[in-house]
Amino acid sequence: MKRRKYTCGLDAAIDVMGGKWKALILWSLQTGTMRFGELRRSVPGLSERVLIAQLKEMEACGLVHREVFHQVPPKVEYSLTELGHSLNTALLPLGEWGEKNMARIEAIARRGQPRS
Repeated sequence: MKRRKYTCGLDAAIDVMGGKWKALILWSLQTGTMRFGELRRSVPGLSERVLIAQLKEMEACGLVHREVFHQVPPKVEYSLTELGHSLNTALLPLGEWGEKNMARIEAIARRGQPRS
């Protein structure tokens, strides 16, 4: 997330989201608190290194809460903050749009045509 003055609300939201992985992590956490391994399995294709980096960024901007339990073996849980829940609520219509148009988007991609 960049430290700058935003030109509009969409500019701020896109800066917080910063790519596809954060939205998918947020979506996974909507069901509740998860441990690192559970979260990694819930987002196919996401590497451990990228998940660690994304979670750090999301914690720094207040979307995710990280709870460390000092025990052996170590235990860390991740959950959404109030800000994270509100962003997920805002993403819901986008997810619904994707569900509604998924077959069409996939068909276009299979044909190798530009998406429009």
